[in-house]
Amino acid sequence: MYNIKQSTDTKEAAAIEARRNREKERQNRFFNVRNRVMGVDVQALNNQVGDRKRREAAERSKEAAYGTSQVQYDVVVQMLEKEEADRTRQLAKKVQEFREQKQQLKNGREFSLWDPGQVWKGLPTYLSYSNTYPGPASLQYFSGEDLDRDTRLRMQQGQFRYNLERQQQEQQQAKVDENYTDALSNQLRLAMDAQATHLARLEESCRAAMMCAMANANKAQAAVQAGRQRCERQREQKANLAEIQHQSTSDLLTENPQVTQHPMAPYRVLPYCWKGMTPEQQAAIRKEQEVQRSKKQAHRQAEKTLDTEWKSQTMSSAQAVLELEEQERELCAVFQRGLGSFNQQLANEQKAQQDYLNSVIYTNQPTAQYHQQFNTSSR
Repeated sequence: MYNIKQSTDTKEAAAIEARRNREKERQNRFFNVRNRVMGVDVQALNNQVGDRKRREAAERSKEAAYGTSQVQYDVVVQMLEKEEADRTRQLAKKVQEFREQKQQLKNGREFSLWDPGQVWKGLPTYLSYSNTYPGPASLQYFSGEDLDRDTRLRMQQGQFRYNLERQQQEQQQAKVDENYTDALSNQLRLAMDAQATHLARLEESCRAAMMCAMANANKAQAAVQAGRQRCERQREQKANLAEIQHQSTSDLLTENPQVTQHPMAPYRVLPYCWKGMTPEQQAAIRKEQEVQRSKKQAHRQAEKTLDTEWKSQTMSSAQAVLELEEQERELCAVFQRGLGSFNQQLANEQKAQQDYLNSVIYTNQPTAQYHQQFNTSSR
């Protein structure tokens, strides 16, 4: 119940506040002399609409230019990324071809050291007339004996010359490859520098175009603003002159009492044209005030008489209440005295009965023989 009442009070307060705001807005519209006399400035509103449209068009042109420059930058970046990917792919392809052609596993210098088939490719140290391989017990060769030393030396020298030639060829090829890689890197760097320079020139040209467009838009906006301010000053001067002329020729500055009457309600006045009351109106108001004063005096006298009567009635009622209270106290005292005498009489009767019982009825005390006979008879 409390929440519902509170929400209802809140809604009523909101409705009252809304009505109060609407009334204030209505009063502002009514009491604004310039708008009421001259009306709405349509030309100023049209100028404002035109300025807003031009501003929106300039913003759209800026956004379009920015979007075009962004598209160009995106295209350039995509081209650069594509060229970089092509160069990387070509370089990787050439490196792979070089490895397949020049860096085969069987052509390495260390291949003979860890060749898995070198045991099967080797020949025994000593070969007899037969193709059989003699064992140590045949005494055909001994440990540490080198029968093919000359042949081995010639083969080692040939292998050494071959390895030296291979090293020279590999060094030359590595130098050629390094020079080729450096040349490719230089070409790539030059291409990237040229592309960056081209992009910088494009960006500078776009920035210059944007700055030029912005400057032109600012100049146009400044011209429009100056024209609008000039038109506003002219309209304000015309409005001031018209207001001065209107105030000079209208009944606002005159003493004509007829201009204060409301055209739709004669009993109302126009606050902005009211110059004060006439002597007849002042005399009527004073007469009405005198009548009201006499009525109020009579009303006060009647209220005073009524208050006096109420006071006297209240005093008589209080006196009657006091008398009733006194009577009640007297009756209570009589009742208490009667109640006390009745209680005393009852006490005396009870005492006399108790004395009778103690002196007459309960004089013979039972003995042990009486109790024994009583027990025997009960069995």
